[in-house]
Amino acid sequence: MTAQRTVGVPTEIKESEYRVAVTPDGVRELVAHGVAVLVQKGAGDGAAFSDSEYADAGAELVDDRADVWARATTVVKVKEPQEQELELLRPGLELVTFLHLAAYPRVAAALVDARVTAVAYETVQLTHGELPLLAPMSEVAGRMSIQVGARLLERHHDGRGVLLGGVAGVAPAQVVVLGGGTVGWNAARIAAGMEAEVRVLDRDLDRLRHLDQVKVGRVTTLAANRGSVERAVLDADLVIGAVLVAGDRAPTLVTEDVVARMKRGAVVIDIAIDQGGCIETSHETTHEHPTFVVHDVVHYAVGNMPGAVPHTATHALTNATLPYVTAIATAGVREAAHVDPALALGVNTMSGLVVNAAVAHALPDLPSAPFNSELIGL
Repeated sequence: MTAQRTVGVPTEIKESEYRVAVTPDGVRELVAHGVAVLVQKGAGDGAAFSDSEYADAGAELVDDRADVWARATTVVKVKEPQEQELELLRPGLELVTFLHLAAYPRVAAALVDARVTAVAYETVQLTHGELPLLAPMSEVAGRMSIQVGARLLERHHDGRGVLLGGVAGVAPAQVVVLGGGTVGWNAARIAAGMEAEVRVLDRDLDRLRHLDQVKVGRVTTLAANRGSVERAVLDADLVIGAVLVAGDRAPTLVTEDVVARMKRGAVVIDIAIDQGGCIETSHETTHEHPTFVVHDVVHYAVGNMPGAVPHTATHALTNATLPYVTAIATAGVREAAHVDPALALGVNTMSGLVVNAAVAHALPDLPSAPFNSELIGL
């Protein structure tokens, strides 16, 4: 008789990370599929989900984080394992979370060394390139970036002292969005709704044609190349870095030389920082200490932006991830990935190897192999 599979939901310990991997409603669905769910006590507190809600949904509440990791066949998280969690990795464990391994090579090496089967939400990819599990957090981060940027443009945050939408007789702020994907379009929509002048740059002309058809407000689409990016950034009050290469490092689009020539008090928000960043002068920051100034330009590069709105973000994340988590929880990663090509692309490490091509490209020092049926033994 096959032993019951168990999902473990530990409390997130990354600084200022208040999301939780699964809502109580998500737990109820997993339990209905015959999956036992362990939830660390207090895991949902930051997102306004109480222990009693999880217990009522059928979860077993567990005091100790290590106990959750040890007893679960599948650990479901929001962010990559932190230093204190690396020692809890073990052979045979399935880990499902945002990993962004290109930016966290130490985590990648630990997963490989421990022979963990790790699924990264951000590389689960549908046939036409959509990233269904990254999309909800991209929506949150894109929308947040404008409200954050508007605040940082205020003078007491070292910004230019510019009101995003201007007023009658005074020009609005110039907002430049680098990347027209989910993050970029959500940022552009909110900025346009606040009556800023918005430029969206992308290399994909078909994407730009689509955005041009659905745009609202003062939005201009531009083909991205070195010259157009440089001109737009130098004219900008607020720059949103919203580029993504699934699994690989983000390309550097704005060099330090360009940053040094930007307007004094301009703001850059590098949402791509969890893939290494697309602004050369960026480095990852936290919600506690979110900004720094280089060449009189304010930089914001928090690696877990949606963690600031955990109730909204946790609901959005569970809505997207629950079908995949359920498939993994009931059948295991190997079988679930065998029948779902999108999920197969989400598998980043297995059997002591990096098995996602883009991640392997970003981390050439780690052993790798293509993910295929021979590797997974089916």
